Amino acid sequence: MEQEVKKTGAAMDRRKFITGAAALSAFLIVPRYVLGGKGFVAPSDRINLGFIGSGRQSLTLQKAFLPLAEGRIVAACDVYQSKVDNFSRMVNAYYAEQRDQPVYKGCKTYHRFTELLDNKDIDAVVIATPDHWHAAMAVRAAAAGKDIYCEKPLSLTVAEGRAMVNAVAKHKRVFQTGSMQRSRPEFRQTVELIRNGYIGNIKNVKVSIGGSPVPYDLPEETLPADLDWTLWLGPNEYVHYNHQLNPVTGDPLWGRWRDFKGLGGGDITDWGAHMFDIVQWALDMDRTGPVSFTPPDGKEVQHMTMRYSNGIVMTHENFGKQHAIQFNGTEGTIEIQRGKLVTTPERLRDQVIGNNEKQVYHSSSHYLDFLQAVKKRSLPVADVETGHRSATVCNLVNIAYEFNTPLQWDPQQEKITNHAAANQLLSRKMKKEWAV
Repeated sequence: MEQEVKKTGAAMDRRKFITGAAALSAFLIVPRYVLGGKGFVAPSDRINLGFIGSGRQSLTLQKAFLPLAEGRIVAACDVYQSKVDNFSRMVNAYYAEQRDQPVYKGCKTYHRFTELLDNKDIDAVVIATPDHWHAAMAVRAAAAGKDIYCEKPLSLTVAEGRAMVNAVAKHKRVFQTGSMQRSRPEFRQTVELIRNGYIGNIKNVKVSIGGSPVPYDLPEETLPADLDWTLWLGPNEYVHYNHQLNPVTGDPLWGRWRDFKGLGGGDITDWGAHMFDIVQWALDMDRTGPVSFTPPDGKEVQHMTMRYSNGIVMTHENFGKQHAIQFNGTEGTIEIQRGKLVTTPERLRDQVIGNNEKQVYHSSSHYLDFLQAVKKRSLPVADVETGHRSATVCNLVNIAYEFNTPLQWDPQQEKITNHAAANQLLSRKMKKEWAV
């Protein structure tokens, strides 16, 4: 009997302990945002970012990513030492101020991007280099287990873009193309108006952007001591240095590499990657593209003309506005530029798209959207296939201008079906070390 009383008492003591502990935990276990303030993200939940490329566009992206609590910039890489030093200094100064500390040294610098990729603490990379490097870097980043934010245009050739898509799929990576217009309200409004038929059936689309690249013709200049020109060229054959290709930090000139064949695709791929991308989105063509590209002949064809399989025609045509798109429908017109949406009828500009209507992916921040997709392991607003297809339109336009002849395109097989020589420009020779 005495033993039974002792056992019962022990059981009751245990129950009291458990009950008390549970009550105490109710006070101790509180949401993170209560402990750290609104928007608090625990360090273990932050995505560590490494920047590949530390030039002018990287500084723009740096400003976009720095305030986001979901990520932290921990590394940067560049072949131009003064640029990566400047980038790192700015990052460290920002975080020191945020932490109210006199010094912060958390942004590590690298010369070779492969060394940055070897850093296991880095979760994702931001690639902001000239286009001739995108594929080589993205494919290797995916293989290293990094998620990727890559600037547009995605690739210098169609084959390189497809290699990027394949690498992302193989290694199950999250990939955001830097087509940030998809995260701006005026472009989303344009797309949803068109998808819901507010201007009727689309008859034609005009895209007003600049032209194709030209052969490299800048004079040779003395190479800066802290610029590794061989590594800057990377996959490419040698061309001599000129500062206009890679201006020093603080130079108001944007790097002109995009103006020259083999380095970039001219304004066709620079702004075309933005504007053709919005057309693809609006027409629900993100996984395909036009089936023919016909250059102007000065007679019946006045402008580069692209035709989709559903009959919609798109032209590369200056209609009086720079870096703009004009959608012409059976019941109205939409003209869209950054920050400016003009519609006919005018009321469509502020038309509210209902919950029961067609709505597209809503992203209000291209950079936060990427970080959230990394956490959720989901597709962001401009995934790698989307970026590849938009870049493909740009690259095919340049090929059609190059040969000055109509080209038939098979979007599924990704082949030019009527011109063997043009088909050769879907890829390019790359140095063996960096081939994809």
